[in-house]
Amino acid sequence: MDLRIHSDFSKVNLDEMKEIYSSVGWTKHTKEIIKQVFEASNVIALVTVNGRIIGFGRAMTDGVFNAAIYDVIVHPEFQKQGIARQIMEYLLDKLSNISCVHLISISGNEDFYNKLGLKRIKTGMARYLNPNLASEYLE
Repeated sequence: MDLRIHSDFSKVNLDEMKEIYSSVGWTKHTKEIIKQVFEASNVIALVTVNGRIIGFGRAMTDGVFNAAIYDVIVHPEFQKQGIARQIMEYLLDKLSNISCVHLISISGNEDFYNKLGLKRIKTGMARYLNPNLASEYLE
């Protein structure tokens, strides 16, 4: 298996990325939205196996004080092989000089992120426009 992690978004297959989002139940991500959010992100991790995208993650940072990690996703066929860990390690390495790195995760992944050194924050605040997400994630 020829697994590679890189950040070159210029030649990605948006259909493959859309299929990965869909495979984990994130069906509202169109190719246009995927292109927009990844082009707006200044740190990107793309994982390919034999040239096919099978996972990714992204982050946005001011380059000094703050960063936020989003969309760490691995296709179900490749989960439980340490690929999400590699994505997170890649992103965290690129953000190693940033004072504070935030991450919002779906429920149930807290232990995974704890093992990578992330901790719950006391002062986190958020607003969700989607009422289902608001009831899932907000107090």
